Amino acid sequence: MTSSLRSDGDRKSPPPRTRPSRQRDAFFDNAKYLAIVLVGVGHAWGQILDGNRTVETLYRVLYTFHMPAFIVISGYFSRSFDLSPKRVRRLITGVVVPYVVFEVAYALHRRVSEDPGNDISLLDPTYLLWFLCALFVWRLTTPLWQTLRWPLPITLGIAALASVTPTVGNDLNMQRVLQFLPCFVLGLLLRPEHFQLVRRRSVRIWSVPVVAAALVIAWWSVPRMETGWFYRNASVQDTSAPWWSGPVLTLALFGCSVVLTACFFAWVPGRRMWFTALGAGTIYGYLLHGFLVKEGDYTGWFQQPFLDRPLGEIGLTVLGATAVTLLCTRPVQRVLRYVVEPRMDWAFGRDPGDAARGRGKRDQAAGPGARETSTEPAASNAGGEKVSV
Repeated sequence: MTSSLRSDGDRKSPPPRTRPSRQRDAFFDNAKYLAIVLVGVGHAWGQILDGNRTVETLYRVLYTFHMPAFIVISGYFSRSFDLSPKRVRRLITGVVVPYVVFEVAYALHRRVSEDPGNDISLLDPTYLLWFLCALFVWRLTTPLWQTLRWPLPITLGIAALASVTPTVGNDLNMQRVLQFLPCFVLGLLLRPEHFQLVRRRSVRIWSVPVVAAALVIAWWSVPRMETGWFYRNASVQDTSAPWWSGPVLTLALFGCSVVLTACFFAWVPGRRMWFTALGAGTIYGYLLHGFLVKEGDYTGWFQQPFLDRPLGEIGLTVLGATAVTLLCTRPVQRVLRYVVEPRMDWAFGRDPGDAARGRGKRDQAAGPGARETSTEPAASNAGGEKVSV
């Protein structure tokens, strides 16, 4: 019989408690990579739309869902945002700082390449930087939408009202902020089971005729509807359409965006692929590819005659997808991490909550008989959830 009075040296000590590592979900990394590729392709197509009905048809279908898909994912990963110091610091370093840096960079790029007198304005986002302004506003208001009982209908009403309110103005591109707001709130409301639902085989099969119908409708709409509606960046008063068409088209575009986004998610692979790791660097591809598009625009490269031929259009599509892919790679991330995802602990005060939690853990580890000390732990890392772009 084994004695129960073993010495401490013989007693088997429990294994040390380790913090479980957070493993990235391959599905969302795949979705983010594919979405950013479509964004780059869409920006390339946008330069060759004149008189090209086929490209404009594809462009309209793409613009119906590619940014809404991105925004839905951003909303989904913003569910934990609670205005705590840790989250706010991450919002500043991951959204505000990159916005300021790249707004200045895009303005200087235009000065060098096209307009020497171009102004630098932090209130008027350049090109694709409107998304960072929108993400900042959306995340700050996340606790509000999570408190309301019916946030999605309310934000749809706000978007509809924005579409008939020209006085909203262009500061921080608020028209887009408000008109895309329902997509962000939809992401806040989604749960993992909802993504599992749209990834079923039946949804994948049904998505084929749905997308085919979308292409037919887009082809029909080209001579009958202005492309500007798909940008959601203006009110109906800026067009020749009647006022009531603003709310109607806002709701219709939201419905179409949801349906096509579901079709997109249905075909996103859930397993690790060769491009899965690139999903962690989509913010780099998003912010950087605009320089290539703008440089091509400033220099007139998109006016080349070969881009009007089918082979030229296909080549431009492949070039756009390849450029975005390269800009998402780890070497690019390593070089530009200090401006895209900077560590700025020096800029923030100590979080009292983190200090208290650290003191509690230290006291617990020391045991009930440990002597109290007055030494405070160093400030914790200002990290947090990564900005989903």
